This record gives sequence, structure tokens and C-alpha cells, in this order.
Amino acid sequence: MSMSRSRVRAIFRKELREYRRNSGIVWAMTIFPLIFLIQPLFLVLALPASESASLSHRHLLLYMLGIPSLVPATLAAYAVVGERQQATLEPVLTTPIRREEFLLGKALASFVPSVAISYVVYAVFLACVGLFARPGVASALIRGPEILSQVLLTPLLAAWSNWVGIAISARSSDVRVAQQLGILVSLPAAAMTSLIAFDVIHATLGLALGLVAALLLADGLGWRILAATFDRERLVTGTRS
Repeated sequence: MSMSRSRVRAIFRKELREYRRNSGIVWAMTIFPLIFLIQPLFLVLALPASESASLSHRHLLLYMLGIPSLVPATLAAYAVVGERQQATLEPVLTTPIRREEFLLGKALASFVPSVAISYVVYAVFLACVGLFARPGVASALIRGPEILSQVLLTPLLAAWSNWVGIAISARSSDVRVAQQLGILVSLPAAAMTSLIAFDVIHATLGLALGLVAALLLADGLGWRILAATFDRERLVTGTRS
């Protein structure tokens, strides 16, 4: 049986409406991107042109991959437990909607805004560097391979963080605990991109291809495991108790 796009869209739109009404989620969608934008931006704009040679061996822009590593986990953590707390989960799960449709709608609602925010913040960063950084600094930072890495890795990291967040949300009884756990589990990915950005881990083509392959595998397994272990009967029973 194929999935119904209309039911997936209904869950997606419903979830986006919930985000707009929840100030905690709005703050989370704002604070993390600002943290990863402001700190490196001040650092880069303060660099003299003489630092451009050393920047050619670093990958500071990859630091911003922390946004797709952390923001989706914060949003996805609300997906199931948020509805449980509001007593709106049981009416949804008792409809004919399939678990795959339910999970995909929830996942898209956290994935799409996270990826969009990541790309927008990255574009703002590039624009500010191009306009206000010293010429040598700007040319040393804005490089094709790093931009390509950012474009490719952003959705892959966001998808992994997304599956982790939803899985934790489905087994939690408190939104804040789910968000904290989601961020905690997503920290290793953010830490690794930061270590690469500051050249603690040396970036190579092999490393980039390995990361892409590992994330593709993790994302595929994450979806399969989540869909297979999602227990709507337990969740409905939990909302009643």
C-alpha cells in the first residue's frame, strides 16, 4: 500500500502551525543559528589581510554545519511527546493514517525549516564575508569545495538529527527532556564538524566522501528502524493513562 501524499501534507501543515504557536520552538529555531552565525562572523571580520595565508589551510565555514546538526533535533523532539502533553496525539493515531505517513509528515515539518534556516544563515554569512571582510580573507574563506560540502552535508546531517529527535520524542514523556536528549545525541556530529573547521581533524576528499557515505547509510537506517519500531498502540495507551 502506497503512502497518501494528502495525509502526509496534512500532518506537515499541522506541525508547522504548532511550531508557530510554540514560543520555545521559535526561540530554538532562532538561538542556535545566531550562535553559529555571530561568533564566526565576528572572528572573520576582525582578521587582518595578513591572516589569509593561514586561512587557506583551515575550513572555518564548516563550523556552521552545527546548525543542521542541532536545530532539527530540537524541533523533532516536540513531534510526538508535544502532542502527548497536549492530548492531541490519540485522535491522530486513531485515524486511518499509516505510521509511515505520520512519521514522514512529522519528519518533513522539522527537516524542511531546519535545512532552509541552515542555507539562509550560510548565505548571509557568505554575503557578510564577501562585503565586509578584508579582500584576502574573503578569497581565502569562500572556496568552491567548502561551499559544495556545505550544500551536500547540510540535508544529510539534518536528516540524521531529525530521526534521532523523533525517536527520542516517541519514547519521552516531557518535551524539555526530549529536546535535551536530542541535542546531547546530536552533539558528536556538531563537534566533529567543528574539529574539521578548525583543522584539528584534517579535511581530505576521502574524509568528505566517507562522511557523505556514512550519513547516507545512517539516514536510511534511521528511517527504517524508526518506522519499524514505532508503536502507535503503546502511544495511544500512554495518552490514556
